[in-house]
Amino acid sequence: MTPQPLADLIEALRCLPGIGPKSAQRMAYHLMQYDRPAAARLALSLQDALERVRRCQRCNAFSETEICARCASTKRNPALLCVVETPVDMNRLEETQAYQGFYYVLMGRVSPLDGMGPERMEMDKFLARLRDGSIREVILATNYTNEGEATAHYIATLIASANDLPPLSVSRLARGVPIGGELEFVDSGTLAQALRERRPIED
Repeated sequence: MTPQPLADLIEALRCLPGIGPKSAQRMAYHLMQYDRPAAARLALSLQDALERVRRCQRCNAFSETEICARCASTKRNPALLCVVETPVDMNRLEETQAYQGFYYVLMGRVSPLDGMGPERMEMDKFLARLRDGSIREVILATNYTNEGEATAHYIATLIASANDLPPLSVSRLARGVPIGGELEFVDSGTLAQALRERRPIED
């Protein structure tokens, strides 16, 4: 019979993406049997992250401070705002070195099957970001999946219907990003080309 604390650890590990019951069990037994110091470091790191990491008030990405270092930079182009689904997507775009504007991280995408509707994406915070007067172009860099396309369409419609925003152009990443592809797995050259060839969204 599995001790309850170990069973709880196995169940907790199942929250990770791609980790099923057997994988969670292997990971838990490995940590307890072969590498208890690593298990202790993992526990401390998780606790430290939970206590210290918050959301940046401007870009919504993870940060230790109220405004992250990227948003606080004076070297970036304040007229550009790139909208991505996740912090991982933002990091991939940064790796291309083809973009020097600011970001907004949605922390999700419109996906009714997953219970993720627009109301859960804190779009009021996004619209408030657009009202600061400096932004001239919004680049929709959501993934070219069904959910990503639905998210891009929703945001473009939201911007078009908002009466209190300054004049904005809205563009979409070019199709250099493959259909069904996710930014996390696209090579930097393709991402850089997609940024350069972004196109306006037509009504």
